[in-house]
Amino acid sequence: MNILILGGGGREHALAWAIQQNPKCDRLIVAPGNAGIAQMAECAALNIEDGGAVATFAEENAISFVVIGPEAPLAAGVADRLEAAGIPCFGPSQAAAALEASKSFTKEVCDACGAPTAAWARFTEAGPAKEYIRARGAPIVVKADGLAAGKGVIVAMDETTALAAIDDMFGGEFGAAGAEVVIEEFMEGEEASFFVLCDGENVLPVGTAQDHKRVGEGDTGPNTGGMGAYSPAPVLTDAIAEKAMAEIIRPTVAEMARRGTPYKGVLYAGFMIKDGQPRLVEYNVRFGDPECQVLMMRLGAQVLDLLLACAEGRLDSAQVNWADDHAITVVMAAKGYPGSYEKGSVIGGLGDVPENSMSMVFHAGTKEVDGKITANGGRVLNVTARGATLREARDRAYAMVERIDWPGGFYRRDIGWRAL
Repeated sequence: MNILILGGGGREHALAWAIQQNPKCDRLIVAPGNAGIAQMAECAALNIEDGGAVATFAEENAISFVVIGPEAPLAAGVADRLEAAGIPCFGPSQAAAALEASKSFTKEVCDACGAPTAAWARFTEAGPAKEYIRARGAPIVVKADGLAAGKGVIVAMDETTALAAIDDMFGGEFGAAGAEVVIEEFMEGEEASFFVLCDGENVLPVGTAQDHKRVGEGDTGPNTGGMGAYSPAPVLTDAIAEKAMAEIIRPTVAEMARRGTPYKGVLYAGFMIKDGQPRLVEYNVRFGDPECQVLMMRLGAQVLDLLLACAEGRLDSAQVNWADDHAITVVMAAKGYPGSYEKGSVIGGLGDVPENSMSMVFHAGTKEVDGKITANGGRVLNVTARGATLREARDRAYAMVERIDWPGGFYRRDIGWRAL
């Protein structure tokens, strides 16, 4: 098979690494890719949000299967354009991708199917939103309704922060994503991620993970796209996972089908768990980043078979073969992230880091310049390792980090601390 992966981050490097191990994969192209991906697959310059351009590229390169990594091409309807061209792909339709592209849409779906989630209200103007906050008090959560690259959520522990978030969102800090705002009840508990594949009707769980959103150790400081993750998530026990399937996931999938927009692809559910009860925080319509990196390390080559079964409506006969192990990923980010940071600093020592089925450095934001790997983003490397225990995986990952010579970067030293 000739396979095309859309995207250029750590998630796509991890997907490429797993897919390439499957003997069904003859040729692998990643668009646009990055410096790490270029060492193992072909990279192509392509506007991945232009469905017509993607379909044409796929036809010209005899692509048998397209895997869409990020949310933006899904929200732009790239999966629909590929389906219209008769090109099999992994990822939901534009209508189904609204589960991530619109927070209020997800809330309406939850209300319709009875899925437990936070109480909420939607606003299109700052005045009524502020009145709502003053009436409810803090802590409270303020969210940009649309896609904001994982940064449009403010967990406000005091009223002043919440009111400032309203000014920022309606003031354009998150662009069009903040034209509408959803304000939610603050939910207490421990957060975890649950990943399931859906083929429009059938649902197959493929893993759990927990990530560290905040930039500082002890989960302090501003939110980021994620500073590290581990899998499995101890808090998401089998009993809680089955409860989540029965009360949240299956009702959501049934409601989407009832609306005439069946969900096909990976559904990434963020849960808040308290006293054994999961409640939905939000849905994402793609693999999480950096959660994908730990899932791919644990799943390996079978990933391609699972994605194909999902795209072809065969999930009822698919099975996940889990190794009884753990994986952890440590994000190395450019100094200054998630605020302003500089690009172009040289990263050394990557050749000294072992890369095999137990340990991999997935590139998230890198570029090759004059034969050297340089930083080309905020989150730059995902140093990832497996182990028989989480502690073993963590020790292996941090030993790898120590070999990387990058004065322009930083990382958290406590990834996995809640579980450990």
